Amino acid sequence: MDLGRTGIWSTELRLGDPVEAAEAAAELDDLGWGTLWIPGLGGGDVLGDMERLLRATRTTTVATGVISIWRHDAEEISRGHAALREAYGARVLTGLGVSDPAAADGAGRPFRPVEDMNGYLDRLDHADVPLPADERILAAMGPRLVRLGGQRTSGVHPFMVTPESTAATRESLGLGPTLAPYQAVVLDGDPGRARATARGFLGPFLTMDHYARSLRRQGFADEDLAGGGSDHLIDRVVAWGEVEAIAGRLREHHDAGAEHVALHVLRADGAFPRREWRELAPLTR
Repeated sequence: MDLGRTGIWSTELRLGDPVEAAEAAAELDDLGWGTLWIPGLGGGDVLGDMERLLRATRTTTVATGVISIWRHDAEEISRGHAALREAYGARVLTGLGVSDPAAADGAGRPFRPVEDMNGYLDRLDHADVPLPADERILAAMGPRLVRLGGQRTSGVHPFMVTPESTAATRESLGLGPTLAPYQAVVLDGDPGRARATARGFLGPFLTMDHYARSLRRQGFADEDLAGGGSDHLIDRVVAWGEVEAIAGRLREHHDAGAEHVALHVLRADGAFPRREWRELAPLTR
């Protein structure tokens, strides 16, 4: 599946006004963005939300980035994915994640990330209408899940990573599997304002143990995780500045081995960043 070199990752396309979301998706398709990613969040009708975006677009892929295996039945996801593929062609990518121990506990299960994901992938493989390996992708940051993603899905979609981490992941994956990192973006040249916007979104993730472990593996210290993230951490996991600065970070990821980078444009007001998407559209080429 061709995801394009760049895509848009957006909470607004899932949670925003449905009419504006459809209009924005159609415009993003016309602008040349290869893939539109929407988050799984707490569950809900993610298949219906994907269908709305697929209906509004002609060529772009629509992907989940990502759904929790604890909140969606494998058989339901497999059937829904097949129905979307039949209606809209090979433009559907299902991203899967193991979430965290709290999600597993809520489902009444112990948390064993690799074993849990393996079991879910088994259920997708043996569903009435199996979900093909090349039409699913794994949220993975730890080495064992990265290897699993390379072996049993099309590849991996890591969250909140530096270009150096992208290079390490490519080395672990080897050639072949898709590497499509998430990249937060603030299109603002003012350092204080841009970092504040970044912290407003990413700060809560730094308090979650699995993300904190990932960042420590990437070389960040405990003090970098405090207070919503040090300037050093924010500057390495968020691309901020003018379009040229965003283009530079994009090149870093591609040079490190990423085939695709999903750009999540952050705004302090949470509104649809349609102006920013238009300004960044040259990065699709």
